Amino acid sequence: MGPGVKHARPTIDEIARRAGVSKATVDRVLNDRPGVQEHTRAHVLAIASIAPRQGEGARIQLDFVLPGGANAFMDDLERQLERQMQARDDVVVVVHRLKGFSPEEIAARLEALQATTRGVGVIGVDSPRVREAVRRLIGAGVPVLTLVSDISHAGRFSYVGIDNRAAGRLAGYLIGRFIPGAAGKVALIAGSLAYRGHEEREMGFRHVLQESFPALDIVAQREIGEDAGRAYDEVSALLAEHADLRAIYCIGSGVEGVARALREFHREQTIFIGHDLTDDTRQFLLSGVMDAAIDQNSRVEAREAIDRLARAARGEAAVSSATIRIQAVFRENMPADI
Repeated sequence: MGPGVKHARPTIDEIARRAGVSKATVDRVLNDRPGVQEHTRAHVLAIASIAPRQGEGARIQLDFVLPGGANAFMDDLERQLERQMQARDDVVVVVHRLKGFSPEEIAARLEALQATTRGVGVIGVDSPRVREAVRRLIGAGVPVLTLVSDISHAGRFSYVGIDNRAAGRLAGYLIGRFIPGAAGKVALIAGSLAYRGHEEREMGFRHVLQESFPALDIVAQREIGEDAGRAYDEVSALLAEHADLRAIYCIGSGVEGVARALREFHREQTIFIGHDLTDDTRQFLLSGVMDAAIDQNSRVEAREAIDRLARAARGEAAVSSATIRIQAVFRENMPADI
């Protein structure tokens, strides 16, 4: 293509279809009108920069489907995906945050991406509906990568994330070592066991207690649907019922609710282990209400996921999975940045 030849500007219809938003939203972004969230504005502008026909040197569109809602880790992962995109000149990353996260909603979004995407990364619940949507994408020649939580028997080419079973074992080990005599009552607060990763964390936690700390008794398990308000209600009820509760392990989201309940009941001496180093968990660690955060490095996850998807989209040699290092973060060893 000669230097004087330019791509035609993508139409509003093309941008809306690629970005998965309405034409009205695209119009507001392109004309710099209010009423659009910043991350949506950034994605629409990124899509608008892609030529309608991807020729030599064109950037590859990669799509990531993540849970929506109030989830500090997912917010951080989205920011990291955007930052990693800015560091490259060969990809455009579009992040789709779903309002709900039912299998039907995830599957519908995955199927809608087939016509425009070159690669898909997904944090999905492990269900037949989602597995079938993943298989259809793969059957259409679209590489699919799972991150943070894997999906079984779906044919994805790579997984990027921590060993969640090992993370659960680490949480159990820490609680066993923190409690004098390693005896007493323990509670589990599960985000959503529909995530394979959360199920694996629970499995690892239970196994290490059975193997090494049999005097620790799991007296309650509550599933809170990744909702901090429900976590607060459930933990408040547990604290009222069990004055001698020694420890709480929060498997997924909801740490804000757990911390609030512990403070209001003046039970900061109860051992509290959660996941992921975010702005919130940093403050909980500093205040002493939280004892440890089992962290997965979202920056590395974002970098590895984008790199693997881009290589798969170009048809490069087989790409292996990337196991992200697990780190137990305490008040005394918090890194300078998240």
